[in-house]
Order: sequence, then C-alpha cells, then structure tokens
Amino acid sequence: MLLGMSQEKLGEHLGLTFQQVQKYEKGVNRIGASRLFDLAKVLGVPVQFFYDEAPSGAQSAGAATPGFAEQPDESYVVDFLGTREGLELNKAFARVTDPKVRRSIVELVRALAGEES
Repeated sequence: MLLGMSQEKLGEHLGLTFQQVQKYEKGVNRIGASRLFDLAKVLGVPVQFFYDEAPSGAQSAGAATPGFAEQPDESYVVDFLGTREGLELNKAFARVTDPKVRRSIVELVRALAGEES
C-alpha cells in the first residue's frame, strides 16, 4: 500500500484480479507498456516512477573510458514511452510482424531524426 491503494482496489481499477496485481508486483509476470501506462494513470504517478531505481546510462556503463565518448543519457526514451504518442507508436510497431518491414521502419525513423544507422 505504498501509494495508499490495496492490491484489490488497484485490480478493480485496472480490470484485473488482485492475484494478477500480486504477480506483477512480485515480478512473476511481466507487465506490458500499455498496462504500465494504465497503472501509472490509476496511481496518479508518471511512468518514470517505476524506473526511478533503474541505473542511468552512466551508472550502468561504469566509468567513462578515457578517449571514448561518454554514454548518452537515454532517460528521454522512458519519458517518451510515458506519453500517449509514445504508447501509440509502440503499440503500432508491435503489430508489424515482418522483420524486414520492422527494420525499414527503424531506418526510416532514424533517417527522419537525422541519425546514421
């Protein structure tokens, strides 16, 4: 009850059993991006709330090696996934089943963003 809501009440808000909420909480079942987004809305917290203890790029990569570029901070990815647009984009991309089409989409987005492959 960290945020003042029981597993049973949380399950009701999400249309889940409290047992399923327990499985998510204990890590028995993985939680999808859309469910995580719904969970954040119900609890009134940003999606990043669930990632606060995850190591940042610099921490997980260790100390920078002299002569090499530092690891970029990619926390913006988590921020983007927490938006409606990010969720929409990820849901649509997940429905693309052809690996060649998926690769083409990634290359297109990189080109539009001005990145090299």
